[in-house]
Amino acid sequence: MKISRLRNLAIAVGFISIALTLNAQDIASFEKRITVKKLPNGLTIVLMERPEAPVFSFYTRVDAGSVQEVQGITGLAHMFEHMAFKGTHEIGTTNWPAEKVALEKVEATYAAYLHEKLKEVGRDEKKVAELEKAWQAAVDAADKFVVPNEFGEVVESQGGVGLNASTDRDETTYFYSFPENRLELWAYLESERFLEPVMREFYKERDVVYEERRMSVDSSPQGRLIEQFLRAAFIAHPYGRPVVGWPSDLRAFSATDAANFFKKYYVPANIVVTVVGDLKAAEAMPIIEKYFGRIPARPAPDPLRTQEPPQQAMRTVLIHDRSQPLYVEGYHRGDFRDPDDPVYDVLADLLSKGRTSRLYRSLVRDKRIAIAAQGGSFPGNKYPSLFFFFAAPSQGHTAEEMAGPIHEEIEKLKTQDVTDEELQSIKTRAKADLIRGLGNDQGLAFQLGEYQALYGDWRELFRQIDEIDKVTKSDIRRVANKTFRDDNRTVATMETETEKPKPTEPAKGEQK
Repeated sequence: MKISRLRNLAIAVGFISIALTLNAQDIASFEKRITVKKLPNGLTIVLMERPEAPVFSFYTRVDAGSVQEVQGITGLAHMFEHMAFKGTHEIGTTNWPAEKVALEKVEATYAAYLHEKLKEVGRDEKKVAELEKAWQAAVDAADKFVVPNEFGEVVESQGGVGLNASTDRDETTYFYSFPENRLELWAYLESERFLEPVMREFYKERDVVYEERRMSVDSSPQGRLIEQFLRAAFIAHPYGRPVVGWPSDLRAFSATDAANFFKKYYVPANIVVTVVGDLKAAEAMPIIEKYFGRIPARPAPDPLRTQEPPQQAMRTVLIHDRSQPLYVEGYHRGDFRDPDDPVYDVLADLLSKGRTSRLYRSLVRDKRIAIAAQGGSFPGNKYPSLFFFFAAPSQGHTAEEMAGPIHEEIEKLKTQDVTDEELQSIKTRAKADLIRGLGNDQGLAFQLGEYQALYGDWRELFRQIDEIDKVTKSDIRRVANKTFRDDNRTVATMETETEKPKPTEPAKGEQK
């Protein structure tokens, strides 16, 4: 009893400490340092003054990911992310006018080659080979004008660090950091690659993306399992397609396809740019407007039409492979605007956060049947998604053995209240995680930009913590019963396939 009281006291003291720290970083204090401006072309700028060091970080979020693709061009959102590092009409070329003509020839020869190659009736293999040879010759001719990696070299030579980008189902993001006296150079570079993108070395880079797919999916047991799991869970919504794309599409889509994707989705109204660091809004905003305001306004793309129909029966996937056994199951849940979204955040923490989490304690520590176990929301949050459970069995155990202990934990969520200590710890961690995320320019830029893009207001970053704080024990039971139903479940298992022994050869003189 004494130990329990001391533990509760420690948690209470920790909570008060976190609350006081968070109060010092509340919405009001941020509002004094944040300027939000929507430019006439529709692009949104979020600028936060944070004079902690003479640097700044930015986060460009484009509201376009693999969800915006259609059959035939899967993987193209990720492909364009690669293109955004290839330079512009002025960077990455020795002679843009001549290169432009050469790139146009590349597209013309590729279109002719692909047209013949994809013929289902009357395809002339000799002609296919000739057209492919002509296309490759055009590629070689265009490559002569390329200055490789010049965009990145310019950034790094001027003190830029962390140059990178990412593509997911819901968005594509670009980010790095610069010294504060390079603001105008950054504004020029970042706006220029979305003002005048060039599909330079497109087909060479397409091979790089194909290799990424091979490494992350085709040669990865976990990658293959997750790909098949999502295909089973989503029969209509594009969350069921791989971000990296299908192999056949990665061998077929063109630079023209990428240019069309850019024109449709990389419109100013679809872009939020967040800048955080040692800047004064009064001085920095006119510079940012000068460059990003050059991007022509274009109509915002239509919202996604396809919705996932309600699941009505359990779906299963079974893969046999010479690999570590794996287990995953998932249940459909709402999107980020669902009133129960904070409850799913609490469930994810309860099940997966650290060595005291329920799945770790049960499957890894106590039963010792798994080397890893976790749960949470996946694969996106902009649209209705999944709450998943994942386990990697320990040696001597099968994927099938994971289901029972996981369902025991699910049943507890449905029928038993979480303890006061568990719930309070989760709420304390949520506040601590927020504070840690606000601890540097890059983290701030990411979080402010993400919430500005999703909710239209960066303040939701703080309000989400308030919503988590309101979650009750009965909310957890209610959501668990609503979500974790057999007819809402998709299960995927990978069982280890053992090599069959080769038949022994009969000894000399013996009959076969």
